[in-house]
Parts: sequence; structure tokens; C-alpha cells
Amino acid sequence: MSRGAPLFRRVAIIGLGLIGGSFAAALRERGLAGTLVAGSRSARTLEQGLAMGLIDEGSQDLALAVRGADLVLLSTPVSAMERSLAALAPGLSERAIVTDGGSVKGSVIAAARRTLGDHFPRFVPGHPIAGKETSGVAAADAGLYQDHRVILTPLAQTDPAATRAVRELWTALGSEVLEMTPEHHDRVLAETSHLPHLLAFSLVDTLARQGDSTEIFRYAAGGFRDFTRIASSDPVMWHDIFQENRQAVLDALALFRDGIDGFRDAIEAGDSDALMGIMTRANTARAHFLALNARTSYTRARHSDNESSMSDQHDPTFVVQPGGSLRGRARVPGDKSISHRSIMLGALADGVTEVEGFLEGEDALATLQAFRDMGVVIEGPHNGKVTVHGVGLDGLKEPGKPLYMGNSGTSMRLLTGLLAGQAFDVTLTGDASLSKRPMERVAKPLREMGASIQTGDGGRPPVRIRGGQTLKGFHYDLPMASAQVKSALLLAGLYAQGETSVTEPAPTRDHTERMLTGFGYPVRSEGPLRAVTGGGALRACHLEVPADISSAAFLLVGASIAADSDVLLPHVGINPTRTGVIDILRLMGADITLENQRDSGGEPVADLRVRSAPLKGIEIPAELVPLAIDEFPAIFVAAACAEGDTVLHGAEELRVKESDRIQVMADGLSALGVDLEVFEDGIRITGGALGGAEVESHDDHRIAMSFAIAGLRATAPITIRHCATVATSFPGFADLMRSLGLGLEVR
Repeated sequence: MSRGAPLFRRVAIIGLGLIGGSFAAALRERGLAGTLVAGSRSARTLEQGLAMGLIDEGSQDLALAVRGADLVLLSTPVSAMERSLAALAPGLSERAIVTDGGSVKGSVIAAARRTLGDHFPRFVPGHPIAGKETSGVAAADAGLYQDHRVILTPLAQTDPAATRAVRELWTALGSEVLEMTPEHHDRVLAETSHLPHLLAFSLVDTLARQGDSTEIFRYAAGGFRDFTRIASSDPVMWHDIFQENRQAVLDALALFRDGIDGFRDAIEAGDSDALMGIMTRANTARAHFLALNARTSYTRARHSDNESSMSDQHDPTFVVQPGGSLRGRARVPGDKSISHRSIMLGALADGVTEVEGFLEGEDALATLQAFRDMGVVIEGPHNGKVTVHGVGLDGLKEPGKPLYMGNSGTSMRLLTGLLAGQAFDVTLTGDASLSKRPMERVAKPLREMGASIQTGDGGRPPVRIRGGQTLKGFHYDLPMASAQVKSALLLAGLYAQGETSVTEPAPTRDHTERMLTGFGYPVRSEGPLRAVTGGGALRACHLEVPADISSAAFLLVGASIAADSDVLLPHVGINPTRTGVIDILRLMGADITLENQRDSGGEPVADLRVRSAPLKGIEIPAELVPLAIDEFPAIFVAAACAEGDTVLHGAEELRVKESDRIQVMADGLSALGVDLEVFEDGIRITGGALGGAEVESHDDHRIAMSFAIAGLRATAPITIRHCATVATSFPGFADLMRSLGLGLEVR
């Protein structure tokens, strides 16, 4: 571990147990403190700390221990903090910063206010979220705080400079520092830490008091051991926490009691749907928790209970070795657009909808989770199979919290239309990338129907929808071709009085119309016009989701540009509103054939075979632009490998995707040595040799995968930063591409 410059000249640690001892060990290892002093009532503890080399000095007189210190960490039991603060206060220098490691903040802050007097503004309440079942200075661990979170709860009167200094120190120890109010901290910790410990203590105690407890424990399986592990924690410490955070713990216990009552009622009544609803929501919620805790995708978290195995996947980087060819058969993931809509329409249908081939990527899972949060029972996904227990058009329930859409613009825009006609209020939020994307293009026409919708700054998320509004059908001429806006208006039209119709300036993907018809809801189609009449009903059905042509695009381009390539992609959706990428690549000279064409649940599919072929630059026909809008990052790579110029115009929509895909691709291709010119609505790319470089994906999954396939024609390695979002649309991309011959390493 590298040593940094000392941030504090003299640090005093009051209470040299696990928390304080580990703090001392971490400071020592990283060279972040000049002199380390400990204060403790126990002479033996101080002797241990000195013998272990954790501290330089020790004193049982707390005022003496803190004398001259510029930082004091109070890490005693919560119940002892007021006594300790009172004892150390006389020794504090004027510049000293005081912070603590207590897991309850309200009572500690009140104690500090009573005991520190004029020094109170230099008190920065804190709580490192780290620990072990073992305790005491002997358990001190210099790595305890690495990759863990620390919560600071400064008050309005807390000195901002003191807060910054404490934040800087915890960050230097490898922690992620968060801030929140003391009240919020105590409520959250009561629900997520204090309540589980209480339940573990209670369960073990309950069973231990049974007459046959020996037999019970003898035959207990691993689940019992795992659930009750935290009952091994220090009873004295947890006694103090339950006392000091009494009200928040009682509130959390009341919430749990309500949940247990619901579970008992469902079992007693034999209510299968209610039981499945509770358990499927819990199963997915735990995956979300693992993802947040490991800072990784919840796609991976759903399939692994080993948090340590995910800890090095915080923000993967792709490193692609130059050259190679692609050969073999590969089934790419299910179509994302159809996966989204299968959940939405299945949830609103009467009856049970079975879905096969569902894309288990994060975008589609965000849609699935949103409907679970609105009371829909959804089983799976398990190997692409999902069972949706529909609640009918009017059966959704208020979620009780904002619906988080992750990185999925499709989820947010389509749900904005679908939820505009509900009886309840709801807020839609997303990650940092989604929060930059425009939502007024959907909100504005929905307001003309009577919806009450507010967007955030600049017309971006969050999107707040007020329920109970009466929607009226109307006609809307789309100013720009957009399947998402069209779909949002048609879904809102299911709840509107009369007919809702949309005319589009150019054809866009028509999955919503096809699938509404498949669910028994009539759609009027006349040339560029699509219309629905409100007041109907959806009928459950069986769906088989085709493989996603947008995901197949990377292999179509990769096999086209790499010598000696031959790849077969089975069961790919070839909806005529989505095949622009095939048409464009064929115009460039690509060798792509469609085999075994057939119909699957109303969607045309085929097996696509692609072989390497020399490509030439073209001027991309305007009518094909909306039919390939998501595939252009991959097409840009094909253009960079083609002979001559490829010119694109009329693609302004690429500027407002997950990233500005025109500029981001231009930046990356330029770094690889490609000659190009950027237009406001497109780009000119002159084909030639590709070099190696480090490129930035800007957290855009299609950018990351496009530069990965560019490595097939590069003359040096390509490093692609920030590739975690690939899981949003193509889980397993790296493994599949390696199996076909791409030299791709994930770091």
C-alpha cells in the first residue's frame, strides 16, 4: 500500500477497539498521521495497542490523550460517548476536529452539543459502515475501511472546513464518503442494520429456549447459519444501539411486523399470487442491494452470492488485441425493445403472459422491476423465461417510491405515456446518464391529452406524473421520427377518451403496434398513421422474443471487416422497421444472407449468416436512417474499414442518445487515426488503417461494443474505458465475442 503525506500532525483515538484500532492501523499503514495517541479506560488495551505498533502513546486520562491533537476520533460504545466527550473536552485545542464512529447519530450529536460547548461546530458526526463479528483491539484490520462506505451527518452549524478534512481523510483510507441528515441516517440504519441484528438475536434466542433446541440446531441447514451469523455480534454494543436508537428501531420493527402479517395472511388464505409477489419482489430487491454494495450491475448480482467476486468489477475496462477473425454460431440476447414491451403489455393484460427469450439486461430488468414495484407479480427471469401475472389496464398500484429506470430511456419514455392515465402519482428517475436525456418530447404532447407531467431542469429527468387526470384522445404529427414518442402516445391512448392517433414523418420500429395487436387490442394503421381507441382490454398471450438485431449488428460488422470470418446468428428479429443496418451494410458490399425466414409471435425472424467481404463507402440513404438509428456506432466502424467515404446526414437523434453518439464516435475514431468530418446531423468517415488508442465510452454500451469490434482491424491494442453499461443490452458480450475469436480482455 502506498504511503501518502500526513493529513494530520497528531491524531487521538478514544476507544481502541475494532473501529478505533483499525482506524489507527490504516492511518499508520498509509502514513496519514504524524503521531498516533490512544485514550482508553483500560491500561491493558493501551498496552496491546503499543505492542502491536498501532499507537505511539496512550493515556487513561482522556483530556491528556487529546491534548495537542488536530483530529480526535471517538470510537467508544454509543452509550459511553457522552461520558467520554465530557472527559476529553477540557484537553481539546482550539483547532482540533472531533469526529466519531457511532452507528447512532441523533443521541451522539445531542451528547456532543451538551458537552463540547463552543467547540461543537468542530464536531463532524460520522459512521463507518464496516465491522466484523470479532471485536477488540486484537481484531484491528488496516484494510477494514477499504471499499466500504462512511456516512457523515454534519449539521448546519458544522464548520464546512472540518467536514472537508474528515471527508478527505476517509477517502484517503479507501472509503466512499456519503452525507445525509442525522435523522435519515438513524432511520436507514435501523431498517438495514439494526433490525436484521434484532431479528437474528430473536430467532436464535427463540429456538434456544425450545425444549428440543439441541435437535433443532443439529439439523439446521446452511440457510439458518447464514441468516443468524450476525447473532454472534457483541451483545453489549447492540444493547446500546437498540437503546440509543430506540424509536427508529421500533418504527422499523413495526414495518417488519406489517410485512410478516402480510406473509402470514397469504399463507393462511392460500393466496398464491400474494405469496409469489412478496418473494419475487424480495428476490429482486436483494439483487439490487448486492449490486449497490458491490458497485456492479444487478444482472451479475442476480447470479452470484459471492460479493467478493464482484468487487473488482466496479467499472470494467475492455482491452482488445489487434486482428483476428470471427467464426462460429452465436445466439445474441433477446430483443430489448420487445422485452420491454412484453413486460408492460403483459402487466396490463387480463391473465398470465408467458415470455421466452427475455433479455436479462439491465434496461429490460429496470422495466420489470418498475412493474413489480407497482404490484404486478412477475416470476423470473430464469434462462430468459418470464411469467407475468397481468392485473388489467386499471390494476396497477401506487409504488410508494420513485421508479428507478437505470440507464433506460425506453423504459422512462414509454412509462411516462403508460402512467399518464393512472389514478396515482408517480416519479420516474434514472442514473446520471439518463438524467441528461430530454423528456419534453414525450411530456409535451401528453400534456395536450390532459396529462399532468413535470420534468426537471432543461426538460430532463426526474419526470413527475400526477395521477387522476382525464385524458382525451387527439392527433399528433411527430416532428421527428421516434418510436419511443409514438409508443408513449399510443400507450397513453389506451386510457384516453376517444381515439389517439400519431403520424410519423418516416417509418420507425413498430413493435408496440404489432404487440398490441398480439394482445388483442386493435390498432388502426393507414400509411404513416397509427391509432388506438381507449377503453379496450388486453388479453394475455405467449411470446417468444427474437434475438436483438441491434446486438447482432456488432457481429454483422465484425464478421464483415475481419478476414476469413463466417458467423451464423440464429433467430434474429428482422422486423422491416429494424433492418436498416442490414440494408446499409449490404449497400456497402457486406455478404449477409437471411436463411430460414419465418414468423415468431407476429415478428418476422431469420437466421443471419455473415461472411467477411470488402466494404466500400456510400452515402447512406435518408430513408434508412430511422431504421438503423441504434446501430450507427457499429456502422461507423464499418465505414472506417471501408474503401472511400461514407456520409451520413439526417441523424440528429444520435446527439441525444445515451451519449452524443456522433461526437463520441468521432473522438474515438480520430484517436484511432481515422479521417473524418463531423456535421450537426451526421458525419463523413474516410476508410483506412486503424491504429490503437485508449478511447472513452462515456458510459454508452453501444460505443463500448463498437470500439471492441474495431479491434479486429486495428494494428495495435484498443483500450475502452467505462464498459459497465454493456450489461444494459448485451450481458455476456465479452464471453461470446471471445468464443468467436475476438481477443477481448476485461479488466
